[in-house]
Amino acid sequence: MEFGIKDSSYIMAGSKPGLEFLVSQFYQQMDTLKQAQKIRHMHPIDLSESEDKLVCFLSGWLGGPKLYKEKYGSISIPRAHQHLLISETEKDAWLLCMQKALEKTDYSPAFKQYLLTQLAQPASRCVNT
Repeated sequence: MEFGIKDSSYIMAGSKPGLEFLVSQFYQQMDTLKQAQKIRHMHPIDLSESEDKLVCFLSGWLGGPKLYKEKYGSISIPRAHQHLLISETEKDAWLLCMQKALEKTDYSPAFKQYLLTQLAQPASRCVNT
């Protein structure tokens, strides 16, 4: 199956349950990795809404249901993060959390690399300092 064609990436990610697992692992990494302390403090103590928003965003971004738009409205990744000071260091910490979360999945190595490469794009658009 090719990645990035229609809903192929969403299906490869395990649809919504797979994304929920990935996102839970992502925030677990953010809670535990020393490199992620600063970005963890950018989030509320209760991560429930953050987790839901990321699952919803990833769903639509990967070609699945447009859950974020249905629940929260339109999103501009840079605008949603403009109130935070995000440098290359914070971007790299975010991507490290995602890399470590992807290691906890049973996705193929090629799909894991594809996701990290693709996620680097919106992560880079959040850098504002």
